[in-house]
Amino acid sequence: MTRFSHPAWFYTSDEDYLAALVPFITDGLAAGDPVAAAVPTPRLDLLRDALGGTAREVYLQDMAVVGANPGRILSGVLTQFADRHPDRHVRIVGEPVWGARDSADYPACVRHEALTNLAFADRHATILCPYDGTVLPPHVLADARVTHPEIWSTTGRDASDHYAPDQAISKYNLPIPHPAHATTFTVTTPAGVRAARTAITRAAADAGLDTAGRADLEIIVTELATNSLTHGGGHCEIALWPEDDLLLCSVSDPGRFTNPLAGTTPLTVGQPSGRGLWLVHHLAHLVRVHTTEDGTTIRAYLQIPTRTQDAAAGL
Repeated sequence: MTRFSHPAWFYTSDEDYLAALVPFITDGLAAGDPVAAAVPTPRLDLLRDALGGTAREVYLQDMAVVGANPGRILSGVLTQFADRHPDRHVRIVGEPVWGARDSADYPACVRHEALTNLAFADRHATILCPYDGTVLPPHVLADARVTHPEIWSTTGRDASDHYAPDQAISKYNLPIPHPAHATTFTVTTPAGVRAARTAITRAAADAGLDTAGRADLEIIVTELATNSLTHGGGHCEIALWPEDDLLLCSVSDPGRFTNPLAGTTPLTVGQPSGRGLWLVHHLAHLVRVHTTEDGTTIRAYLQIPTRTQDAAAGL
């Protein structure tokens, strides 16, 4: 039985897309493999229609929803499905990058693709990742060759000559400084965390973050700042600022981020660490990480409701 396989599929039309994905899915079902597919709409509708009645046998998800934060894909989509079938080979279609995706998400998408190889190295799974060669820029397709050991296309299936996932993680380990106009707090004690959290919540309300978002932000600030005090050198700087329809919160400390999978895989019973960052990933719209020998910055993005969203919610 094949253990882990992680090919990228380069397609240039709907016909190409279905020519690979439909047999991948139906052959898997015929072999008794559990099959899941997480792709963005309208690809989800296209795939469901092509599968017909067979679609009922496939765990289908909208990647634009379940993978809105790329840092949630490993735990909330891939590993979650594989864990339901621990003694069987699973097939998963995962499309984390698409033309309409916000460019701010992209470094986290590359990191996700690279980390998938580490997270699934010892598992029985084939995870096929489609890439649209007609709309995605050349550097995205080039990065896919770095994060995937195999490349599938209409001309064949080949090993990638550029496969080097660690290089991809390093390439997108980009500095994420906060702007000069950000509101900042220096925290050195648990009491300082509480004081900063109160002030940040007030500033978030002034920026337009709703009640639910402020509750999420309180948890995010508490988890990241507490982690900095415990593991990141005993102090941190918190920065908060609005940017378009987002509220951004960064926490920086002199600690070194040593486990690239921390926060991106499912929690386990008795897990000694990583719970806080996992929670941050599941509360935030996006999470970015930058770490060097000199320190680490983790930035969380939260969505500020627009007037249109408020009206739709009846507010």
